[in-house]
Amino acid sequence: MPTMPARRLVNPRLGPYFAIFASACVAVVLVALIAEQLGASRDYLRWSIAAGPVALAVFMGVSTATGQSIEYYAAGRRVPAVYGGLTLAVSALGGTGLAAITGAFFLIGFDALCLSVGGLAGFVVMGILLAPFFRKFGAYTVPSYLGARFESGALRLIAALLLCLPLAMFLVAEIRMASFAATFLTGLASGANAVLVGIALVSMVWAGGMRAVTWTGVAHAIVTLLALLVPVTIVAIWLTNLPLPQLSQGPMMRALARLEAIQGLPIVLAPGLALDLPGDEPSALVKRFAAPFGALGPHGFVTAMLTIMMGVASAPWLLPRIATAPGVYHARKSLGWATLIFGILMVTMASVAIFVRTILVSGVATGAIPDWVRALADLGLAVIETRSVGAEAGRSTLSGIMIARDSVLMALPSAAGMSDVFTAVAATGVLAAGLAGASSSISALAAIMSEDLWYGRRKEPPSDKSRIAASRVLLAIAAIAAVAAAMMMPADPLQLLLWSLALTGSTLFPVLVLSIWWKRLNAFGAMAGLVAGFAVALLAILSGSADILRIDPALAGMFGIPASLIAAIATSLATPTPSRQILELVRDIRVPGGEILYDREMRLLRLKTRQRTPDHR
Repeated sequence: MPTMPARRLVNPRLGPYFAIFASACVAVVLVALIAEQLGASRDYLRWSIAAGPVALAVFMGVSTATGQSIEYYAAGRRVPAVYGGLTLAVSALGGTGLAAITGAFFLIGFDALCLSVGGLAGFVVMGILLAPFFRKFGAYTVPSYLGARFESGALRLIAALLLCLPLAMFLVAEIRMASFAATFLTGLASGANAVLVGIALVSMVWAGGMRAVTWTGVAHAIVTLLALLVPVTIVAIWLTNLPLPQLSQGPMMRALARLEAIQGLPIVLAPGLALDLPGDEPSALVKRFAAPFGALGPHGFVTAMLTIMMGVASAPWLLPRIATAPGVYHARKSLGWATLIFGILMVTMASVAIFVRTILVSGVATGAIPDWVRALADLGLAVIETRSVGAEAGRSTLSGIMIARDSVLMALPSAAGMSDVFTAVAATGVLAAGLAGASSSISALAAIMSEDLWYGRRKEPPSDKSRIAASRVLLAIAAIAAVAAAMMMPADPLQLLLWSLALTGSTLFPVLVLSIWWKRLNAFGAMAGLVAGFAVALLAILSGSADILRIDPALAGMFGIPASLIAAIATSLATPTPSRQILELVRDIRVPGGEILYDREMRLLRLKTRQRTPDHR
């Protein structure tokens, strides 16, 4: 069957459009810098910097309105590789990853590498084991793929029900982190900011679905990259005379190691399965940056890394986006770009942590409390404890300064003595990344609820108008529920993110891999794997949270993933073999090229419908 060249499927004006968007964002920052020198108020400047990119993203989302299902759920299957990679990387990181992982690097040093290495490995595993074949199938959601792969409506329904919880966890985490950044920028109450974030979220996704998520996601990715790279590059030039912060860690690390030794920071060794990640409350530095396995034990490090890897590889808010690529070549390139961009972000975040930590330790070494720490304390993002007795009464030590994990990225510009505008820029980057992650997850959640729960039992798909209308209504309901949960739940966003990945990896990863690479897997085995992995992981999370199980809940995947794998294999071997038709389908999936199977099935269904319709001519 002849195919259209991929270049004809891509709008050639995308590059200029997003270049104009990036230029507009830079112009807003430059105008803010000028206004700051002219005496404009800080609140006005922060509102301007935050509102500009968000308003442009909302305009982009509204302008992508569509009434076609393939556009609403798959962006027309014509997203270029570089743009797909941008949205994948920033959606996987989200505002939670951007702020919390930077703070984790600052507080526990290189022990936080398990978070970044796990995410990078997840993209690699997705690109090798899952992405090309999922793209060949072309389903809009993961439960739709499982239901069609095993010809089981019950399996599709169960998968949809189970995946709603990890999707909701990720969505609530992103809304909470975006609200935190908005509160830092606007000074409004966190509840009011959560409502504003929810309104912006619905406005961006409502009209265009995945099409809107893709193009607003690219805009959010541009804002995130600029907000992260520009301030840290300026600081790197000031501190090291090298405009590459990713390559200036070596000299800074040597100076930091000497300062930490002078301040008496200990070298700590944690137990094997320990996973003592910092929470969202202000925390002190308790170990040296480069000393390994002080907050995480060696077994906990590896287990957390593998759990994150499998969770990212099978994430239901990431994997379906592979089907938006024009072809399998572009799908693989998208994963390559995503891995590269994700890696650059992670290395840069580690540089931010090193710079802030060096500035803090060197400032405390002089005996004075830095002004930027006092500013954070005024916002409730730091705690300063001073000595009350002895010769050094009234002075603070390094152990007496506690800084909130999520504020480290936004503290870099003020710690380096830069303009407050750059602090607002960093906070806007966290807000943009949070909106990107929330848009991706709420779009996937609404698609699952409409496609798999609402219309999943129908043999023939509904009309485009009906299915898109249902998805929009359910999207609004999901947004209201998520905003309410974000306002009422006291959970740490990073904790919610790790729980979500543990549940996702335990529930989906073994079943998805076996569905492609083991023909003997049948619907009974897939169902047993999904239920066993989810139930065991959820029980481990609840037990760990209640201190019944002496293991961190983020390590729930160490129980759930083996349980899912064993249940899927054992149940499949104990039940009848798949039919010949299913075996032929697996063989077809394993050939990534050619027509997308889902589109071919929809085309054949439309032909049958036309043949059954009487001719009234």
